Amino acid sequence: MNIPSELRYCPSHEWLRLEGDIATVGISDHAQEELTDVVFVELPALGRAVDAGDPTAVVESVKAASDIYTPVGGEIVEANPEVEADPSLVNTDPYGKGWIFKLRVKNPEDVSSLMDAAAYQAHIS
Repeated sequence: MNIPSELRYCPSHEWLRLEGDIATVGISDHAQEELTDVVFVELPALGRAVDAGDPTAVVESVKAASDIYTPVGGEIVEANPEVEADPSLVNTDPYGKGWIFKLRVKNPEDVSSLMDAAAYQAHIS
């Protein structure tokens, strides 16, 4: 299973890539495998203020609907229109084109509280 080492992870299977004060968020390869075929993604509203742990987006598969939680607090600054048009990107490219939203992080040091790749691998094992 592919677990990129440069990302941080939540116990609820979201990943975060921090670039400056902007965090890109998606779901892990493990999460998309558990969901199976993603058929719909509900994106968050731009400009929305969120706290860590807030349900922010929804991914629906043929099996279930799952909330996507915000890993850290901030403001939604972008949502991925490509996954809205082609939800299967969440399955085929979860760490690339399958990202779900971006947020301007309130406290970048909060990212260090998330799991690194080794801790996430242990979490899902």
